[in-house]
This record gives sequence, C-alpha cells and structure tokens, in this order.
Amino acid sequence: MSEELTKQLFSFIKSSPTGYHAVETMRKELADRGYEQLLESRRWELRAGGKYYVIRNGSALIAFRIPQEEFSGFQIMASHSDSPAFKIKENPEMEADGHYVKLNVEKYGGMLCAPWFDRPLSVAGRLMVREGNRIVSKLVNVDRDFVMIPNLAIHMNREANEGVKYHAQKDMLPLYGDESAKGGFMRQIAEAADVNSKDIAGSDLFLYNRMPGSIWGADRQYMSVGRLDDLQCVFASFKGFLAARDGGSVPVHCVLDNEEVGSGTRQGAASTFLYDTLENICEYMGKSQREYRRLIAASMMLSADNGHAVHPNYAEKACPTNRPYLNGGVLLKYSANQKYTTDGLAAAMFKEVCRRADVPYQIYLNHSDVLGGSTLGNISGTQVAVNTADIGAAILAMHSPYETGGVKDTEYLTRMAETFFSASVEEEDYGVYTLK
Repeated sequence: MSEELTKQLFSFIKSSPTGYHAVETMRKELADRGYEQLLESRRWELRAGGKYYVIRNGSALIAFRIPQEEFSGFQIMASHSDSPAFKIKENPEMEADGHYVKLNVEKYGGMLCAPWFDRPLSVAGRLMVREGNRIVSKLVNVDRDFVMIPNLAIHMNREANEGVKYHAQKDMLPLYGDESAKGGFMRQIAEAADVNSKDIAGSDLFLYNRMPGSIWGADRQYMSVGRLDDLQCVFASFKGFLAARDGGSVPVHCVLDNEEVGSGTRQGAASTFLYDTLENICEYMGKSQREYRRLIAASMMLSADNGHAVHPNYAEKACPTNRPYLNGGVLLKYSANQKYTTDGLAAAMFKEVCRRADVPYQIYLNHSDVLGGSTLGNISGTQVAVNTADIGAAILAMHSPYETGGVKDTEYLTRMAETFFSASVEEEDYGVYTLK
C-alpha cells in the first residue's frame, strides 16, 4: 500500500511541474468525479449534497462538499502548491561569448542552489494568450530535457569544495543553446503550448527538475523526488478529501500559493481566498453572518507543510528531545513564537484524529538556536481564526530540487486526512470539546 501510494505521488508530481499544473491536475479529477466548478465573479448555486471547487489565479484551489444534513462547522486542511525554483525573467535570452545563449532567471523562494547544477531541467508555467478580444490562460510544459546549469570545473575553482557563495545573476543561469538558438526561446515555448508566439500577452515560467522519482534504500524504505515540499501534503490532503465519508462538518481541501515567498498575494494564505469561500458557502446556503461566526468557532484546520527529519550527518541540528525520522509518522509541529500555531487544544484534537486513523505521529520543534520559518497556519489565521494544528511529513534536503522522504509517510498522511475530513468538532462547554 505505501509503495503503491508513493508511486501515485510520483505521478502527481510529474504532472505538476508548477503550481498551475498541480491545480489543473486536481481540477481534472474533481471534474471527473462530478464536482462543479464555481467562479468567484459569478453567483453560486449551492445545495445540500453538492460537490464544488473554486480556483483563484490558476494556482490556488479550494474544494468542498455540502453534507446532506445540517452542518456544524468546517474541517479544513490547507497546503501549498508552490516550491522554490528559478523564475524565467522577461526578455530572458542572454548571449555569452558569441557562442552560447543562456536564460536570465531569478530565485523564487529560499532554495538550496548547489543541487540545481548538472541535472536535466525544463521549463513550465502558464501563458496568457490573446484570442480576439479575450485573454485566455494556457498551461505550458516543455516536456523534455531542455536546459541545464553547468558547474564550473574544479580545475578553474580549486576552492569549490571548501564552500561557495552562489550569485543568482551569474552562477545560476541555465544554458539554452548555441548561437543558432538566438531569438528562439519564446517561439519554442509557444510551440509547446500550441499557440502563436505573437499572441502571447504575458507569462509565468519556471525551471523545474526533470529527474523522476525514485524509491531506494536497503529495504526500499526511502523515496526521493522534486517538489516533495509541499506537493506531498497537497496529494495526501486531496486523496483523503476524496475518500472521506460525509460527517457533520463541511470538508474543505484548501491549496494556496506563494507560501515560499511569504503568502502575501491574492492567492496566498494572507489573502481572503479561504475567508471569501467559507463566507460564500454560508451565504449561499442561507446562513447569516452570526451563523458564520458560530460555524467558524466549531471548525478546525490542519496547516499541512513538511518539516525536517533528523539528518544522519547533522544530528546536532535537531531539537535534543524531539527527534522525528523518516517513516516515523505524521509531524505535529510546535513553535513558542507561533510560527507554527499548534497549542495544547489543537494538539489534543490532532492526536485523537491520529488515534482513530491508527496512524503514528511524532513531534517536531526547531533546535532553539535555529530560526525556523513560518507556514500557512499562522498567516491564514489572520483571515480565518480557527483552531489550527501545524502538521506535515518529515523529509531531508528540504528546498533542494530533489528532496527525500519516507515511503510510509504519504500513506500515514493520507489516512490521517481521510479521518480528519470525516470528523467534526463540537464545543460542549467552556474548555470541553468533542471530536465527532
């Protein structure tokens, strides 16, 4: 089961070289399963028993189901579609020494630069294309080994193994072709999307790693693939959402964008996307603002983003008493400064979900001298204030273009998500809660 689910994860990641593609992959499956697409700019027609999804800016998606019976709250699992990468700049072609054409790029998010060298890369993203008086969004993926960032030979940099500071504007520019390739990049992008390059009015293009996922280790217990952070959580949330039985709450599969650059966009965790969607559900189901506030008070969110496993070569970097490992179970993440939002109440409810799902969990905290980053939960909480636990899967080499995880952990995440989406929360009295 675990290995089969890992292979399905690899397939999902292969079809999702960018956040735009991840959303499209989910959109197709939702449509095949009878979910209705809603537009934020149009009136919604919702009904008990209905299944729906809404997309913002092509890279954020929220799917939900309305129970047949009266619902008491929302069960929300939020993850993010983006990963650190190199974004192709406008007018990207750069000549080099009269014999090469390379591409001008900039860093998106905080990545490990060194693993991007000397591996097959390609370009994917979206194009905004003129069709008469319309602007139409089209996905593009140059689905072949297309560019590469070549390392400087050790002979020309004898200090290369003693630590190198990489400069994005010089060291990280991918080689595209020889002098004959000049002027051809956007034409090839247009061909890959089956459009005329003259009709391209805008683009969002990224480099991505072409190496396929691999299951490895003495007992095939490990797996490596690109964009594991955070597509592993996206995949597990989606699978769990689709498999969950109807409960007393509205299950909400929420995938946001731009977490790697702070979430401060109209499709990020700091935006109103989740708030707007939940409020619309209430309004179009005939519920007042007062009832919306009551439902939010009886809701729960899991902020799903991967965390660090203890590293075999750098064990001292981990917290001395909380030491998560690959295949050890779902992470429950804490932070005193609330970069992770988990508190005692949210932790207790999450642990009960894991108990019911028969899934192990393990505790993650940063080493007290290592500054950790924030994620979705504390940012989205400024818009939708619900009980939230920060969770994820333990991985190694986070923000490398080829990250490593445990084969069992995707199954653990998926089973936990299915149980979570099937549940509901009730506040019986002050300080007394029931997970139904």
